[in-house]
Amino acid sequence: MGRQLFGTDGIRGVAGEYPLDAATVFAVGVALGRWAVSIHGEESAVLIGMDTRESGPAMAASIAAGLRQAGASPRFAGLITTPGVAYLTRVRDFVAGVMISASHNPYRDNGIKVFDHSGFKLADELEHVLEGEIFRILESKPVPWALEMPVDEGLDQDYIAFLESTFPFRLDGMRLVVDCAHGAATHLAPKLLRELGAEVIETGCSPDGRNINLRCGALHVEKLREKVLETGAAAGIAFDGDADRAMLISAKGRLIDGDAVLLLTADSLVRRGRLTDAAGNNTVVATVMSNFGLQAVFDARGIQMLRAPVGDKYVLEEMIRLDAKLGGEQSGHVIFREYATTGDGMLTALRVLEVICETGRDLDHLTSDLKVFPQLLVNVRIKEKRPLDQLAGVQAEIASAMQEFDGAGRVLVRFSGTEPLARVMVEGPDTERVERFAQRIAKAVELELGAA
Repeated sequence: MGRQLFGTDGIRGVAGEYPLDAATVFAVGVALGRWAVSIHGEESAVLIGMDTRESGPAMAASIAAGLRQAGASPRFAGLITTPGVAYLTRVRDFVAGVMISASHNPYRDNGIKVFDHSGFKLADELEHVLEGEIFRILESKPVPWALEMPVDEGLDQDYIAFLESTFPFRLDGMRLVVDCAHGAATHLAPKLLRELGAEVIETGCSPDGRNINLRCGALHVEKLREKVLETGAAAGIAFDGDADRAMLISAKGRLIDGDAVLLLTADSLVRRGRLTDAAGNNTVVATVMSNFGLQAVFDARGIQMLRAPVGDKYVLEEMIRLDAKLGGEQSGHVIFREYATTGDGMLTALRVLEVICETGRDLDHLTSDLKVFPQLLVNVRIKEKRPLDQLAGVQAEIASAMQEFDGAGRVLVRFSGTEPLARVMVEGPDTERVERFAQRIAKAVELELGAA
């Protein structure tokens, strides 16, 4: 049987509703605690962090209670980013790390992401084992309780110190606009960049528990672009709610997405002889969503670009298999394996700023060779998920598009791993055909799977 609770990025749902109701969240803590104690003994330490959602503190207290009931020792980092939890779990004496966040989702949603001591997200097999234990615990009708924890104020500072240690330059005199999506990076990213000398203009840095990702951050860069152009900033940086991704805006207002970040950082790593994989090839791992334009530039420069399924977890698996040093998603999750085990928005921003400093060139010049094919992503809310190859109408529309593109475009239809959505992506040489086929395929999906 496949996993029922864990999706592509942990357990995700509406806070307070199954599987994020009090009993199930408590059971997650108990199951994780039992696993930790069985492997590492009594008082095994487990780190807990969260973003700014109003449901976060109660979930943290419930997981902590479950851990304590199982004999483990919870520690609380308070507000911190997902990659911050991954880093601290790896370098400190933690058996596991738990991040309470729904990343880019609205505030009503929340989630539970779990890392093992290596700093990697749990393997599918271990998630399956934990699910079985969670269901057994729920069958016993547990009485959930809450464990309030003091915040260990030094943990997030250790993470900031690590990020600073990776940056060999100063940013004195550089003006940056930083949009933290009213999320986990709110107190961390401006501090980090100011300590490196930058002049920081903050936006999206006033969380109230309900405004996380609300018309701001990595998914909504329009206001950031306006602020960059208004203030004459060298760049704008936007994070999502848990800051495991970053999108940037150039001085001229151009969007620097994950594809563009892969391009400019790959060039830098090639110049320093640090992009080679185990076979000696300069290799970048992207995803099926990455643009044809990126593939074309990499091909011209002799850089091998491989595509993994969507999800930084799957990008990382391919990177580990190849011993590749750089990989990421168009959405802004970028993994620099020299430094991290997961996508990290603040680390990504530093690597981009590093290239600016080492070359003396701005983002517009550094990405000028990237000619982006028109691409449209349409999200279709659905009532059910059935194998796409069994949907005759959808397959017919896809075949029609591919025949007309004749090798110069592509179509990707997939289900979201965290939401009741089908995602239709069409990419091609001209906007008119891309829009036409995207809407036709999306309509076919809606007809066969039922709009929710």
